[in-house]
Amino acid sequence: MSSLDPAVALVELDLPDFGEASVEPTIPAATYEARIATALARAAARGLEALVVYGDREHSANVTYLTGYDPRFEETLLILKPGAVPALVIGNEGWGYAELAGVHLERELFQTFSLLGQPRDRNRAIAAILAGRGIGVGQRIGTVGWKYFGPGDPGLDEASLEIPSYIADTLRRLVGPTGSVVNATDIFMSAEDGLRAFNDVDQLAVFEYASTYTSTGVRNVLFGVKPGMRESEAARLIGYNGMPMSAHLMLSSGPRASYGLPSPSAKVIERGEPLTVAYGVWGALNARAGFMVASADELPAGIRDYVEKLVAPYYSAVAAWYETLGIGVSGGELYEVVVSRLADPFFGIGLNPGHQIHLDEWLNSPITPDSRIELKSGMALQVDIIPATNSPWFTTNIEDGLILADADLRAQFAARYPEAWARIERRRAFMIDQLGIRLKPEVLPLSNIPAYLAPFLLSPHRAMAVRR
Repeated sequence: MSSLDPAVALVELDLPDFGEASVEPTIPAATYEARIATALARAAARGLEALVVYGDREHSANVTYLTGYDPRFEETLLILKPGAVPALVIGNEGWGYAELAGVHLERELFQTFSLLGQPRDRNRAIAAILAGRGIGVGQRIGTVGWKYFGPGDPGLDEASLEIPSYIADTLRRLVGPTGSVVNATDIFMSAEDGLRAFNDVDQLAVFEYASTYTSTGVRNVLFGVKPGMRESEAARLIGYNGMPMSAHLMLSSGPRASYGLPSPSAKVIERGEPLTVAYGVWGALNARAGFMVASADELPAGIRDYVEKLVAPYYSAVAAWYETLGIGVSGGELYEVVVSRLADPFFGIGLNPGHQIHLDEWLNSPITPDSRIELKSGMALQVDIIPATNSPWFTTNIEDGLILADADLRAQFAARYPEAWARIERRRAFMIDQLGIRLKPEVLPLSNIPAYLAPFLLSPHRAMAVRR
């Protein structure tokens, strides 16, 4: 690698059709069983006698990772104890749906989890359910929600729980003053050694399947959006296929676009204004941003240097990020690669330049200042570098998923999922040969718009590339 400060340019490019997915990967029951056993082993190593995993519609990833069950309208609890069949506590509407879980579970009906106004005629107290599953005096219990707390969270420690208070309070009463209830979410979500930070070949194939759809949806917008469309019309170009979303669909134009997060409205998209789009499902999210123009000549006179001032240095930093990425690279190194190149306050890089992704859009991020966490095989990551200029130059954006896989994992992937592997190889070839980004062998792009950035949305075939 001769340089990590690649020169970039706006060039004419044909974005290939990398293919759609016809084979949907699944997670075997044996994998769920192994995940539960590993989680209990981690808990036992901490002196925990049970894990109580909370989930709801927005925070379902840990429960789903362990069981394949995702709560639809209700909350849920998964009770894990050594030597016992896992117990899933569910409401009225989850009772039948839980039969589709990926692993054998015993069900407990807790109608308080049901929606307001629904029957409570067979309800039991949550204390009775938990006690009946072996939670009792003197035990040390670990709860799992969706967040744990560290040195950056003043006043909070392992005794701070983010699950509903009536469940936390009940657990504390059951274990009494000689027991304890602690936050054990990091068992699953630690950036360094969380169980969900590392993925087997089937889970990675699930992510590739998801990313194929989300990236194709964003591609459809980039190549199909036109002035005069309403935002809601442009959003239909995505072709949402019903997969569970990891984030609400984001598409906005004009003044709202600078906020990034709004959902599409009935507003008419006008020529000359900014636009941003993001689409995420379990295991994947892709996003792009740019101006609704064909060239810089259509921009206001003061920002016609949009590419030179913002997009080119941004893309150079993204290319350097990709070229640095690899197994054994520390999160701190990857952080420095971006921040050192976009240090000018104009770029407004406030969040982590990349993070781990799973069923939830953001699992955690090892990419922090001075992080010594090493990136490892099996990690699923997302390039996610968002300038917030708060200026007429708006922003530019690439958010794409990728995985790190050593030679053994790559061989497994190629053998088990040849169709997906062929897409990955075509994406790598495009990034290396057409975009000029030198990827290490272990870097496997999952996006059908891999590092493709067209700043002028009415000229989607003019995109940024490295030109050494």
